[in-house]
Amino acid sequence: MAEQQEKTRGRPGRKAGENAAPSSVQVLDRSLKLLDLVAQADGAALTDLADQSAMAPSTVHRLLTSLAQHGMVAHDAETGAWTIGVKAFEIGTAYLRFRKLGTISRPFLKQLMEGCGETANIAIEDDGDVVFISQVESHAPMRAFFRPGRRGPIHASGIGKAILSTWPDARIEALLSGRTLQHFTDRTRDTIPTLLEDIGKIRARGWSIDDEEHTLGMRCVAAPIFDEYGEAVAGISVSGPAVRLPDSKVDAFGPVVRAAAEGLTKAMGGRSRRA
Repeated sequence: MAEQQEKTRGRPGRKAGENAAPSSVQVLDRSLKLLDLVAQADGAALTDLADQSAMAPSTVHRLLTSLAQHGMVAHDAETGAWTIGVKAFEIGTAYLRFRKLGTISRPFLKQLMEGCGETANIAIEDDGDVVFISQVESHAPMRAFFRPGRRGPIHASGIGKAILSTWPDARIEALLSGRTLQHFTDRTRDTIPTLLEDIGKIRARGWSIDDEEHTLGMRCVAAPIFDEYGEAVAGISVSGPAVRLPDSKVDAFGPVVRAAAEGLTKAMGGRSRRA
């Protein structure tokens, strides 16, 4: 009864149907609290976790079992100890990697923008899209702008195609075969055969070109960034109005962007691996 009073105290007028969301939030809050306790210990017993969290052992066991099903914690049947799971490690590693990428990339972006005179961008691949995470804008009045967090189609993006160029064709087909490749302009590679043809050219030259494939009047030159396993996890690019990026400039910027990508890969402790 005291527990029910504590839950409702200070929340007058709550209707019965409104309890579902707070209950879900409470479960999530308790699960995250347990995850934190497990992470702090070098193998934690259920009874200790119950004491530290002020939850009933049965509740702790139920929540830990759910977390274990998602790989967030692991249970040693011999010792009874609960430890952090592989999935939690992967999530933490991803955070560190992209936090590190955002920080380390800034001088590379600034140098690229100053050297090329166009906006420099960093984006990552996520579930078949590209997500822009950082940018240094050009000083020109007319320039490219990508808000951090903006998602874009991988097939119509310089960075997206740069990342795809490091994948085998079979992996590209597996990702895109069930999707409609959206048509943005007459230059969009909106079929898998035309995209793969372009990917072949990108592999040969070492950098990709978005030739007004997403937005008319805008061009982009990009190259992939690799992690310590040789996987392309991001890309760096320069982008700007097509009137300022004729073929001669695109050809000149290509090696510069690729060198920036290689430098950033090295600074992150990564290594290049081609498809």
